[in-house]
Amino acid sequence: MRIRDFDYDAIVFSFRQSLSPGNEQRNYWSSEAAGRPGSRNMAGIKDPAIDALVETIVAARDREGLVTASRALDRVLLWNHFVVPQWHIAADRVAWWNRFGRPAIKPEFGVGFMSWWVDPAKDAAITRARAGRGK
Repeated sequence: MRIRDFDYDAIVFSFRQSLSPGNEQRNYWSSEAAGRPGSRNMAGIKDPAIDALVETIVAARDREGLVTASRALDRVLLWNHFVVPQWHIAADRVAWWNRFGRPAIKPEFGVGFMSWWVDPAKDAAITRARAGRGK
């Protein structure tokens, strides 16, 4: 409840983003979101320049314009020191049973779980191995 109502001095929070930012940026950075309980504008940012950059992102007509506006917003947010970056890891840590087939072409970003499938041969081998332990 305290986070929802912005009743804190400092918090740990993740600002998850996609490769195609859009209208969700209003909820993170806009002046309107700063006073709305439950928004993701955790820093309470109220800045007309940032509002204009967010609207430029939302209205971008092509990829080049979107990337340019997104980079400009990023520079302004970093310059103002609204957040203290804590960490970044350039890898995914995943543990799984070796029962899945995966595409030969790996996705550029992320693990791509939605493209995995249960491989019948691998699944049968795991079932046999588990059954052997129970004896």
